[in-house]
Amino acid sequence: MNLRYLFLVIPLFATCAFPSISWAEESPELKELRTLCDQGNTIVCGALGVLYKNSTGVTQDLFQAAAFFRKACDGGSAKGCNNLGLMYEDGRGLRQDFVEAVALFRKACDGGEATGCTSLGLMYEKGEGIRQDLLEAVQLFRKACDLRSASTCWYLGNIYEYGKGVRQSNTDALNYFGKACDMKEELGCVNYARMKSNK
Repeated sequence: MNLRYLFLVIPLFATCAFPSISWAEESPELKELRTLCDQGNTIVCGALGVLYKNSTGVTQDLFQAAAFFRKACDGGSAKGCNNLGLMYEDGRGLRQDFVEAVALFRKACDGGEATGCTSLGLMYEKGEGIRQDLLEAVQLFRKACDLRSASTCWYLGNIYEYGKGVRQSNTDALNYFGKACDMKEELGCVNYARMKSNK
């Protein structure tokens, strides 16, 4: 088996970096990847979902994307569950279903996927698909931040700075902006510097 194509695709799912590739719909390479997915390779299933969702090297097909994300999720891929949840939330390629999105985000978060925790937190914050609960949302954002989601750490900084659903705390805000900055989130660095200069 030629693994060259596999190494092109796996980064799509792992890091969302999209190399410039173009495959015929029934090319041997694409067939090979489909076979790997059918054999239970959840990384490849998820990567194929990204390819079809974002029309990277293939014709966009949201139905196919959802099917591949479902295979990845059912096979235990937390990232696949989050991606499928996003499709249910947005109603792209699937009928919009906030309740199903919440269930998938919870599965992703429980599986250690930071973006799943953030997505679930946002659903609690908005009260979509589940009863609004700002405290639960903050707990989920904290978990995502602990799982090294820099943008969620920055978001928590804003929550604490302005007291949205929590007691206002400049100390906590500074802490989360600092964590975001340590993970190279530019907005975290900007807000950290601003708050330090205002002390």
